[in-house]
Amino acid sequence: MIFVLLILYYFCLPKELFSDPTATVITSKSNQLLGAQIASDGQWRFPHNDSIPEKFKTCIIQFEDEYFYSHPGFNPISIVKALKENISSGEVKRGGSTLTQQVIRLSRKGRSRTYVEKFKEIILASRLEFRESKATILAYYSSNAPFGGNVVGLDAAAWRYFNRDAHQLSWAESATLAVLPNAPSLIYPGKNQERLLEKRNRLLKKLLDNEIIDELTYSLSIVEPLPQKPYPLPQIAPHLLQKINKTHKGEFVKTTINKDLQERVNHIVKTHYNILKQNEIHNAAVFVMDVRTREVLAYVGNTPTDNAHHKDVDIIDKPRSTGSILKPFLFASMLDSGDILPNTLITDVPSQFGNYTPENFNKNYDGVVPASRALARSLNVPSVRMLRSFGLDRFHGYLKQLELKDLKHSANHYGLSLILGGAESNLWDLCKGYAALSSTLNHYSETSSEYFTNEIVEPIYLASESVNFGSISQDKVVFDAASIYLTYDSLKKVNRPEGDENWEFFDASKEVAWKTGTSFGFRDAWAIGTTSNYVVGVWVGNADGEGRPGLIGVQTAGPILFDVFDLLPKSPWFDKPFDEMEEVAICVNSGHRASSICDETTLSYIQKSGLKTEACPYHITVHLDKNEQFQVNSSCESIEEMIHKPWFVLAPIKAYYYKLKNPFYKDLPNLRDDCSGEEVLSMDFIYPKEENSIFLPKDFDGDKNSLILKVAHSRMNTKIYWYINDKYLGLTKDIHEFEILPGEGKHKITIVDEFGNELTRSISISE
Repeated sequence: MIFVLLILYYFCLPKELFSDPTATVITSKSNQLLGAQIASDGQWRFPHNDSIPEKFKTCIIQFEDEYFYSHPGFNPISIVKALKENISSGEVKRGGSTLTQQVIRLSRKGRSRTYVEKFKEIILASRLEFRESKATILAYYSSNAPFGGNVVGLDAAAWRYFNRDAHQLSWAESATLAVLPNAPSLIYPGKNQERLLEKRNRLLKKLLDNEIIDELTYSLSIVEPLPQKPYPLPQIAPHLLQKINKTHKGEFVKTTINKDLQERVNHIVKTHYNILKQNEIHNAAVFVMDVRTREVLAYVGNTPTDNAHHKDVDIIDKPRSTGSILKPFLFASMLDSGDILPNTLITDVPSQFGNYTPENFNKNYDGVVPASRALARSLNVPSVRMLRSFGLDRFHGYLKQLELKDLKHSANHYGLSLILGGAESNLWDLCKGYAALSSTLNHYSETSSEYFTNEIVEPIYLASESVNFGSISQDKVVFDAASIYLTYDSLKKVNRPEGDENWEFFDASKEVAWKTGTSFGFRDAWAIGTTSNYVVGVWVGNADGEGRPGLIGVQTAGPILFDVFDLLPKSPWFDKPFDEMEEVAICVNSGHRASSICDETTLSYIQKSGLKTEACPYHITVHLDKNEQFQVNSSCESIEEMIHKPWFVLAPIKAYYYKLKNPFYKDLPNLRDDCSGEEVLSMDFIYPKEENSIFLPKDFDGDKNSLILKVAHSRMNTKIYWYINDKYLGLTKDIHEFEILPGEGKHKITIVDEFGNELTRSISISE
């Protein structure tokens, strides 16, 4: 029987005393509370915590169980005293329970206080004393004791009643919490204040009498006010809390968040939101990451808007139209493959690709523009031309290597619009991609020109995790270091938001490689920037996809980006990866490798893959008379009298737009009249484009507007004859623009210059 009783005694205590659902709690990297999500049963019950503040430990023992460290789970003397008092009064007035017994009662969900139940508590309490240490028993109590209302446990009570961590409580505050579990339904902040004050001060007096606190501490403690009502728990990173709650529900999670930075970024977002909402722009998200560790330092998933505008939606991981934010990846891809050099000229004229007609944001064109400047200015037409030249499938392959998860379709599904927002991505993945590029440069410099095999890693927000960059390798992961460096050098020159335009003239300014993006219909505004140490990503818009005038990356997202960078320490600029670069002569005018006839060259470092690019195709040698007024040849001028000169030449339509912004551009001189031979002449339509379908609107009087035809010719002062449907219209000279009023339907426009060169264009007119 004794053996059976011992077996029963051994197994009488459940292995798990408490199985109640707990709140999800997240803290910063320095253990500061960021937020909590209430437990599924509606109780503010924090996860079990073994760490108990010394002040509370002292207070609870002095108040509830002075002999806690000396009894075996129950106190016979207290039980006898309680029994006598209860018998004499005829009712239960005193329990005589130890803290260990109270832990058992809490675990048994406060069953009726009968003598049979009390006996069971004594048995279970003694068994608990055998199984656990006194410190663990105290931790059980402090984590599960009721503190009034729906507040359970010391940690939750400290935040709800005093708005601070339990380890930061004063003696008066600790004493207040120590007396609350004694009668939580009768005494709690905001109710029965006099009784609560009396119990707290009686405990403080006991601490003084036992010489635990001194007279001064006691005097100051008894005048401290009681809490009047519960504080709301901090909600410093609510959207990160939502994210963590999906995978770590009911757990205590230490994150990588920097609390001070998070709060300051919250303030920045709130400030800008108060301005943006005046234009009915209600949502924004900010993501800050450490490049070297991939730790998330700040996570703002949305603005402090209202439910009507989806304040609880975490936008950081939601797919949105990319706008121009992918352009740096295309630039880096073309550098990496050796298709262009940083300043290679890209055509920038009105263009049509099948049914797709991209336009630059400002509706202006440069004729030709250096690739790096096209990137810095985010010009659309050059970007589409670069993508068409590079190849959709090739670029799509590079993006897949960057692990942009929302890029779910084939290259042909997106078409050329891929580079202008035809695809979707999210702030998380885009920042991950930029961080991979920055980290590649850092590692290349730190490892004496080598790469790591695992640069494309997910950002981490749990302090318990760390990233593994793989092993050192001679092979690049996506882009070589030189291509990344040259891309960032271009992005550093992107015009900054208003008020920060002259950043280069201030020593304290930070060098940031950054890019904006604006989706079609002004629905999404992006700004992502990086230094050697940090990546900051910003999205601004409306969560429901509503577009708004003025919702432009540089105007809405850009200012937020640089306000956040102002909070971060200054980072050194990336080291130039000389081992992946080669110094070569570059043609200043064209950005190509200099040919033997380029008149102005400069030495510049390019990526090694760029050595296979063609030499400058824009310079030709022309033969001029001694006054350099006309072109000549051997039929009209002796070789000794000729001047041989390199000349930068653009096709007519390119030259037409180029001259508007480059007044020093010189057209080729005409061939002198007494010279025989053919002069190379060319012309092209500026407007309309081939197979254009044109709508002619009517004005307020009901009259149909005219159509203006434009042509560029390589020779000045040339006469051009105009025809429509083979019917002669007239001629132009110098400025080749002609106004017509065609009827509805298809038409053929024909132009013939005075030298017999002919060009036709088919158009379709609708009303």
